[in-house]
Amino acid sequence: MEGTKPVNKKLAAALSGGAVLVLALTGCTSDEGNKELDAWAKKVCDAVPAQNAKISAAYVAITKAAKDTTSTPKELQEADSKAFQDLAEGYKARASLISGAGAPPGVENGAKVQQDVVKKLTSLSAAYADLKERVDKLDTKDQGKFASGLKDVSAEMKQVETQRQSAVTALKKLESGDTKKALTSQEGCKQAAEASGAAEASGAAGATGS
Repeated sequence: MEGTKPVNKKLAAALSGGAVLVLALTGCTSDEGNKELDAWAKKVCDAVPAQNAKISAAYVAITKAAKDTTSTPKELQEADSKAFQDLAEGYKARASLISGAGAPPGVENGAKVQQDVVKKLTSLSAAYADLKERVDKLDTKDQGKFASGLKDVSAEMKQVETQRQSAVTALKKLESGDTKKALTSQEGCKQAAEASGAAEASGAAGATGS
């Protein structure tokens, strides 16, 4: 596994550095409630903790697999494949959730911003699904071919990271102003933000570890 470990470590680092995409909410709760906007925020936030748990676990699994020097190529392939599948499903669920909630009521350009988030999360989900397919096709019986294939997957992760950053930017736009106040008042989003902070700190440590 000597030829494989450095490549997979780079893959894990690419995935781990601030990798958990969430409604990363900060600030105080709203003093004045907007019932329609609060109802929209509840739709968005109720399922977020479960989605984030799945996404976070996937990143942890990839990092763990990269650090496990006893893993065979087949075991590494299976771990990465499952993680990419979970990421694809997690982001697809997030896109569906925000799509189903509709545009935040009473928010300027709300529909445009909401649709942009859905589009970018859907694209991100598809990118992870593609990574899963590429990992599944790796030749685990040939050490050299496996390491080379894993290197290609790592290179593709750079493009996926760009997509993730784009989705983060879109989410931040959705979370601004009155929308942010409504979201921060919801328990589900509070829990997600707290869990995300812990997961990202752990992920960053994993990315820089030995």
